[in-house]
Amino acid sequence: MGRDVPALVFTREDRRRYRIKMQECLDAFAQMLRESRFDSDRPRVGLEIELNLVGADAEPAMRNSDVLEAIADPSWSTELGRFNLEINVPPRRLTAGGPDAWEVEIRAALNHAEDRARTVGARLGMVGILPTLRQADIGMAALSENPRYRLLNDQVFAARGEDLRIEVDGVDRLRCYADTITPEAACTSTQFHLQVSPEDFAGYWNAAQAIAGVQVALAANSPFLFGKELWHETRVPLFEQATDTRPEEIKVQGVRPRVWFGERWITSVFDLFEENLRYFPALLPLCDEQDPAETLDRGDIPELAELTLHNGTIYRWNRPVYAVAAGRPHVRVENRVLPAGPTVADTLANGAFYYGLTRALVEEDRPVWSRMSFSAAEENLHTAARHGIEALLYWPGMGEVPVPELVLRRLLPLAHRGLELSGMDAAWREPLLGIIEQRCVTARNGAVWQKETVRKLEDTTHTSRHEALRRMTELYMDYMHLNAPVHTWPVD
Repeated sequence: MGRDVPALVFTREDRRRYRIKMQECLDAFAQMLRESRFDSDRPRVGLEIELNLVGADAEPAMRNSDVLEAIADPSWSTELGRFNLEINVPPRRLTAGGPDAWEVEIRAALNHAEDRARTVGARLGMVGILPTLRQADIGMAALSENPRYRLLNDQVFAARGEDLRIEVDGVDRLRCYADTITPEAACTSTQFHLQVSPEDFAGYWNAAQAIAGVQVALAANSPFLFGKELWHETRVPLFEQATDTRPEEIKVQGVRPRVWFGERWITSVFDLFEENLRYFPALLPLCDEQDPAETLDRGDIPELAELTLHNGTIYRWNRPVYAVAAGRPHVRVENRVLPAGPTVADTLANGAFYYGLTRALVEEDRPVWSRMSFSAAEENLHTAARHGIEALLYWPGMGEVPVPELVLRRLLPLAHRGLELSGMDAAWREPLLGIIEQRCVTARNGAVWQKETVRKLEDTTHTSRHEALRRMTELYMDYMHLNAPVHTWPVD
């Protein structure tokens, strides 16, 4: 939800008007789909990276406003917590500029931001959950200054009616309550965007859902929260719980959660926006003046402001996006399952695997989603979040199989084929997908490195858990800047 909103108290009339306007937006969207008004000639990919701010001691730095002012670049924006920032990397063609162009662009932007952040006493860290974050760091004082975050916080708790309960069982057990949504700020992610035609959207969304568990297993990078060693990708259960508007009584009635995998394969992008209206009450019922039907009638493109705002408060792991760019509407899949980091090299390898594999799965004569239950895909996601690269995941024709075996035998060749179909030659593909291959060969990713490093520090230095996490985070930051893939990092 990137839109600035005023601090308001919503009335019953606001909610009634918003519901009507939402339906008008949905009707206009359906008309646009029927009339093929969408930009699909030049598909684009895009990238968002959420980052943590730390001080010289690797502890959280509540300085995002200062850092944003120092960076002075519209590509950067605040996030929910004062210790978060986000960069929106400009969209591009997947194969534009040559093999190193995207990496050079991203690293230049991050290095510039790092230099500017240091002038105000902060550094940038790409990690799924900042290991040094304490429960005491997550309170109302950690909420970013923009009024939209306080408004969202108030609406979530108004709907919920009670404090949030965070409960995760891993190597350790975490049980705590929160009276704000700021625990969500602990979750920092990488979001891959893929613009596709409306006709192709369902296939790409279904493919992204089918591989979500595999993605998380390969790239898990969030094993610690509030000093506890929990899941390999603790960000998944934390995000699901930290934005839950449902008290226990509502959960058992089967009401859908705001962080939602979904419940079925789809046949059209319309299915997802229709579900948004059918299942989820508005958190922010703000009405825009534009009439979408009148806008279409005069030949212009509506912004569908209510539809997009509502969509931004429903946190699907693969979210549909409607947007208007340069006067042309388009739809895209926003892939939200991955944590941030550890390096730009790892990030781009994850992207190559995702873009290539979804393309190949869409091209198959018998799609994987016709051979796999939706519930199996959802179970894969949570199994992967719990066990990471050590997980056993289900795949049609193979049954339950270790992640490295599944990727090396079945999915990596498909990812190569998908990238080849997208115009990426072998000299470009091999270095990117080679990182994924070596993660599988070594069974090492960010979560594994973090866990092993903390254990070694605790065993050899007999230090406290928090001090071990702090030292590990300092090492992590050093290796992150070297940009060597995480499977090559030594356990010091």
